[in-house]
Amino acid sequence: MKRKKVKKIIKNTGITALLLAGATALGILLGFQHLQPTNIVVVYILSVLLIARFTDGHFYGIAATILSTLMFNWFFTEPYYTLKVSDPTYIITFCIMSATAITTSALTTKVKQAATQAREREAESNALYQMTNHLTDAQSVHAIAEITVKTVSKIFSTSAACICFDESGVPEPGFIQHKKDGTLIHRELDRPTELQKRIEGLHAPYDIGPEFCDFPIYGTDAILAVLRIPKEDAEQIGESHTRLLHSIIESTALAMERFESLQTQAKIREEAMQEHYRGNLLRAISHDLRTPLSGIMGTSEMIMDMTPKKDLRYELAKGIYKDADWLHSLVENILNLTRLQDGGFALYKELEAVEEVVGVAVKVIEKRFPQREITLSMPDMILMVPMDARLISQVLVNLLDNAVKHTPDHEEIRLSVSRDSRANLAVFVVEDNGRGIPEADLPYIFQQFYTTRGKSADAQRGVGLGLSICQSIVQAHGGQISAENKHGHGAKFTFTLPLEEQVHDKT
Repeated sequence: MKRKKVKKIIKNTGITALLLAGATALGILLGFQHLQPTNIVVVYILSVLLIARFTDGHFYGIAATILSTLMFNWFFTEPYYTLKVSDPTYIITFCIMSATAITTSALTTKVKQAATQAREREAESNALYQMTNHLTDAQSVHAIAEITVKTVSKIFSTSAACICFDESGVPEPGFIQHKKDGTLIHRELDRPTELQKRIEGLHAPYDIGPEFCDFPIYGTDAILAVLRIPKEDAEQIGESHTRLLHSIIESTALAMERFESLQTQAKIREEAMQEHYRGNLLRAISHDLRTPLSGIMGTSEMIMDMTPKKDLRYELAKGIYKDADWLHSLVENILNLTRLQDGGFALYKELEAVEEVVGVAVKVIEKRFPQREITLSMPDMILMVPMDARLISQVLVNLLDNAVKHTPDHEEIRLSVSRDSRANLAVFVVEDNGRGIPEADLPYIFQQFYTTRGKSADAQRGVGLGLSICQSIVQAHGGQISAENKHGHGAKFTFTLPLEEQVHDKT
């Protein structure tokens, strides 16, 4: 950079000296023609104008104005070859000459600077336009980084580099750098953790390192990359180029975010398609299983009615009936799950008496587990709740079924319904005296396919759908459902339903 400055100074000084010497020589020739000195003044003003045109900055124009005035006094005014002035009128000539030369020099310099700035802006706009076109066609984040590095290196005559960050905001172990011969090289990143900490704690436009000045490229939520410019070149970037650099960084950030957004959308579409296929498969299997299961249940029930209870065949038929009933319940849950995911789970809400809905659910459980007793606690007054009776009955069946399965035969299972007048809610509570829910499982028990104690679906009689469906049904009614462990032992499930119809409940 210093050599460039020295060369520029030598060039500007040479142009100034050459044009002033030429103006003097032309003035001497005009003097031989016995022309008026005012003609020579015009020659010197022209030389100052040309000097302002072909040199950089205001200094050489002002210096040329002073030198031209002194040279005119030295060569063309009496007494010659001195700086003395014999005619006072020449002083006015010198002042007018200096003012005219300075004014024309300043105007010429401004026009030249404006033209230079216009060319620079045009070049910058073209560079940004071409870069934007290339970024649009980029097929990866690394391709975007390469385009940015090439553009910055070309505009700023440097060897720029770029470090890409992953989705979690961690820099990649390597980065690319553009060399001055036009090639791209891959370099290993030293101490990536240290760089990450410096960038995260950065409160300035860029971070100054031992080799590079690092300019972070931020996305909406996290850092996307870091643009690196060699430190000696970054220090020479002026204000106009700084604005251009920021525009390049913004364009790069937009391109990277756009690419990541497209990748995310493609991933979401792929997952949605897979979920659609899975739902269709589950629905088809469930429909195909429901008919034979109903036949098995009916046949086994007929055998039980026709066989004495002491007969071994009665217990076999009873076992078949229970397993078929469990499979039938599982099939119904799978069908309801697919309807929920497909948005085809419609509510048909009407004012229903809570006693009737609870009675239906209790009868289903009594049929499945005739030896178990359920303690009921109902309000004294008839409680009417806007609900889809079939779906809420299913919620109660699922909760009671879980309670029976996790409670010893001699322990109590309790179902209570009450009215919360203050919140205008109907409150349903199912309690058991079983072993309770492991504390580690409580936050997750309403998730699909989650089973307690972290076991897989095949490790116990349940695949983790019942509670998930209960939550979806209750929330579709505008209510809430929760689970907790009772003091002592046992689990407690509570869900609420609004006592007034809500327009947004209809889905």
